[in-house]
Amino acid sequence: MSNPQVDKLVEMLEEAMPSSKNLDSALDTVKSRLEALSPGILSPEVYAEAYKILAKRLEDVEVIKVNSIISKRDPWYYGPKPSDLHWPALKGYLLKEKDWHPDDVESINASSNEVVSLLNNPKEDRFTCKGLVVGHVQSGKTANMTGVIAKAVDAGYNTIIILAGLTNKLRRQTQLRIIEDLVDRRRLLWDVRTPTDERGDFRTPPSGGLLSNPNGVQLAVAKKNVSPLRQLYQAIKETPKVALDRLKVLIIDDECDQASVNSASGETDMTSINERIRELIHLFPAVTYVGYTATPFANVFINPYKPDGVTLDDLYPSDFVTSLPTPERYFGAKKLFGQPPVESDRDDDGDDGLDMIRFIVEEEIADLQPVKAKDRDVFQPKMTPSLERAILYFLCCCAARRVRGDTDKHMSMLVHTSAYVTMHEKLASLIHGWLETKDEDLKKADSPISELMEEIWQDESKRIDSNITSATSVSFSELFHEIPVVLDAIEVPVENGESSERIDYTKEPKTYIVVGGSVLARGLTIEGLMVSYFLRSASQYDTLLQMGRWFGFRPKYEDLPRIWTTEDLALKFRALAGIEAEVREEIEEYRLREITPMEMAVRVRAIPGMAITAASKMKAANRCAISYWGTHKQTFRFNHKDPDILKKNWQAGADLVSQAENLGLRDESSTSPLWRDVPRTAVARFFQMYSVHADHKDLSEETLSEFISGGGDALKKWNMAVIGTKRAGESSEALGSIGPVFTVNRAKLNSASRPDTADIKALMSRSDLAVDTDIKFDSTMKWSDLKVSREELAGNKPLLLLYAINKGSEPATTNSKSRSNLEALSDILGFGVVFPGSSDSSGKYFSVDLDFVSGDEIEEIDAEELAQAEAANV
Repeated sequence: MSNPQVDKLVEMLEEAMPSSKNLDSALDTVKSRLEALSPGILSPEVYAEAYKILAKRLEDVEVIKVNSIISKRDPWYYGPKPSDLHWPALKGYLLKEKDWHPDDVESINASSNEVVSLLNNPKEDRFTCKGLVVGHVQSGKTANMTGVIAKAVDAGYNTIIILAGLTNKLRRQTQLRIIEDLVDRRRLLWDVRTPTDERGDFRTPPSGGLLSNPNGVQLAVAKKNVSPLRQLYQAIKETPKVALDRLKVLIIDDECDQASVNSASGETDMTSINERIRELIHLFPAVTYVGYTATPFANVFINPYKPDGVTLDDLYPSDFVTSLPTPERYFGAKKLFGQPPVESDRDDDGDDGLDMIRFIVEEEIADLQPVKAKDRDVFQPKMTPSLERAILYFLCCCAARRVRGDTDKHMSMLVHTSAYVTMHEKLASLIHGWLETKDEDLKKADSPISELMEEIWQDESKRIDSNITSATSVSFSELFHEIPVVLDAIEVPVENGESSERIDYTKEPKTYIVVGGSVLARGLTIEGLMVSYFLRSASQYDTLLQMGRWFGFRPKYEDLPRIWTTEDLALKFRALAGIEAEVREEIEEYRLREITPMEMAVRVRAIPGMAITAASKMKAANRCAISYWGTHKQTFRFNHKDPDILKKNWQAGADLVSQAENLGLRDESSTSPLWRDVPRTAVARFFQMYSVHADHKDLSEETLSEFISGGGDALKKWNMAVIGTKRAGESSEALGSIGPVFTVNRAKLNSASRPDTADIKALMSRSDLAVDTDIKFDSTMKWSDLKVSREELAGNKPLLLLYAINKGSEPATTNSKSRSNLEALSDILGFGVVFPGSSDSSGKYFSVDLDFVSGDEIEEIDAEELAQAEAANV
């Protein structure tokens, strides 16, 4: 049973901790203070029990900041206390009423503990703290945000301001979620200052000022629009100073990379929304600003310093940057699209991505979207085979979920083929008409369309392991009985800035095929999303990732999600999965080195052909030179059906090894064909002759040649080896003067739809790095360890590895679901390169300026559509 004296003493010890060296010092301070007031006021047992409770709680302090880089400060938050009101109520609600998995709730508990510990201590009189929380698209950021708010209020924050999206719909969605999960748990303790209707927003109270309930918590959920932010500013200005000084304010900026970041052209200029947010922070004497985003690329490029003539600090996360851990059951870019082999090897098949991506062939695109913008008014879309398959599969998914007992759940399909508003109506009409035309035949088991639907279900059911979900498998005969109910329930709403029939998940369960545009591309959750049909492209990392409404959690239907898209888009998402991982690795590295956000900025790697974010948001960014130092690169996509390219590349390798042989550079002591001190000119000629696949933009002849030629003495002489195994057999052709060589077996991924492309995902193995050394390879060794060991033994020398890939390569297992036979016209020559040096090198030898695309037609349409949405909703 709780002892009030002990609980109060624990609270006093916690308040004393930030100004004390340790717990013993805090105990001495509190004990001296109490004894001075009333000697013997507490028994030794009470002091001992309070000390024991807090000591136990502090055991987790060392691991609480496992995902963050922070400015140095005294610790003050050690997790929830038994006397807390809001977090225990939220936790119980998630477990009991929302039926969340205990592991997911514990994950939110741990991550929200970490975020709250990074905020400023609300017991302080004056402070300004700014931080950034990096999540994943549709990954439960709102759940973490709600947990942070609950714990922050328990800890002493008494005013919560949430900046939620650019549209009324997003603002209302966020407010309803906060009220349901948090406010309704302790209704009497909250003073909600914004209405819940869709057209509602913050308005300055008639009486003026923010403080209406000194014993409660104020909550305002405002749209990121000039008008409500100006109203909020006015309310703060009218708050009496004595009341303002009592406010401990937490500002949560949801999707903080959108609208909040200053994109004005001049160094001293500010966009209106950015200026309003800066003013809010400046007005409060005690405030913490926390930005939440899954795409932080713009935020880490904010200027940390005020230019001359500017009085308001910008929103750079100067105090902390934290990365939320990836939830175990989350479907993100890596799980769906795989991840490129930056630090993986051929022995690791875990990053291929789930077999959930289906490709839309180029020939169909012309039937779904106009080639030119001027044709959009007269263009009429057609029902293509892939769109028909996607809809039929969606019908099966809805029926299967009903068989599984999900009759009370929302079920949705997303169709996003064009940015043009007029095209949304036309496509929705096409889909609606198709459903009406096929309705009767879809209810007949022996009709051709029902037979096609059965074929699709049988095929899709085989492509995902059943152990991915705890739900039972469903046969077609079982689900077919539910098809009539599904057809009767389906609605085809249009969701864009002009539509009147909008999606609404607040009432009875809905079955939607949602056709939409930019409104769907950020923040708005599509409940129960199972099938996505996606043609829309984007030129920026943040825009593209935010369009992925298919990311998220799929409880009890983890086996059902499918995405129809182009192969080019899938490759971009796959590349972005690697970028996401690198950003989080960067934060982890800085944490381990105890570097603060003001000491070193988070770096973001560039993908050729894409902009990181809008150029207007990167005014303060340094265009770091691209460098190969300290990296290893490899070819893993090949034109395996092009005889000219295959022959040309094989000849490039043959010429290189023949020249090395003629120069007498062969190391006869090596078990593999190995040459030492191959001259730079020979290696450079190989790269000039070799034709890499068009998708390997970072391995183009131009970039490699310029880097190698400018690499100084470090790249003057190379070691080179041919990698192969006896079990894969010999090459069908001689590799120059050394004759046939042993090959390697590399089956292709099923995810590549273009018949002219084979994607093997990884060519190099970690053990290959030891080919020119005496390193005793251990399978537990990491790439980084091997590179260090190799440098110690082989010196600072680059290594070129040639691989003859057997044209008949087959999957390692006969029933592989992710790979199939290579079926190349001839053996393929691939290569890998290990560059010496450190990846932290400046890259002064080679630099590429990004071709930023910020004003293209698609982005203009985005802005137009959002403006239309604002005009319709304000």
